[in-house]
Amino acid sequence: MIGILAKKIGMTQLFDEDGRQVPVTVLEAGPCYVTEVRSKEKHGYSAVQLGFGQAKEKRLSRAQLGHLKKSHSPALKFVREIRTEDTEGLRVGAKVAVDNFENGDFVDVEGVSIGKGFQGAVKRHGFRGAASFSHGDMQHRKVGSIGSKAGGVGCRKKVRKGKRLPGHMGDERITTQNLKVIKVDAENHLLAVRGSVPGAENGYVVVRQAMKRGTVRKWKVLEAESSKAEAAKPEGSAS
Repeated sequence: MIGILAKKIGMTQLFDEDGRQVPVTVLEAGPCYVTEVRSKEKHGYSAVQLGFGQAKEKRLSRAQLGHLKKSHSPALKFVREIRTEDTEGLRVGAKVAVDNFENGDFVDVEGVSIGKGFQGAVKRHGFRGAASFSHGDMQHRKVGSIGSKAGGVGCRKKVRKGKRLPGHMGDERITTQNLKVIKVDAENHLLAVRGSVPGAENGYVVVRQAMKRGTVRKWKVLEAESSKAEAAKPEGSAS
């Protein structure tokens, strides 16, 4: 499974070959730094760790900066792992660009949904509300009875775990599956996918190959300048 890290730019529209309007979300996808490659022999699972979005060094901890410097990467805001069985060609210090995807591909996009604060059960869970909103009605948008006599007659009421109640809405990790890639702009590192993706504008998302489509594709990597410089050094030369 291939993937890339991206930033949500916003929504717009494109037109297909038949002139039909297609709503799309534009993502700034990569280039991402390969900060670590994990293997089953050493770590127990196979994955690649990518970093994207340059940040100020003072925003990161010393441990984070030290980890990134091992891969000759700058300070990065967004670092995530993507599980993949095939790590052929992936090496620390390389870059992954948007050209890993092609027009017509299907992807899964994972992001954090927009937080909506504290909301009632009608908005949060889609409850119908009271049947009557006439004068004197005391229910309106309330949840109604929430307890049940768990132990039979005479026992006190108990609210069971998982009861749908008012509370914090949104700000959850969500994955939208099977979004079609409408356009890949490798020159400007842009990816346009059909429909909406989780999160607010300028939020970071993880784009993976769609799990339910079963397409097999190899990783394409770009060698970072620092890695090329290291490889160009003659053997035995001082760093």
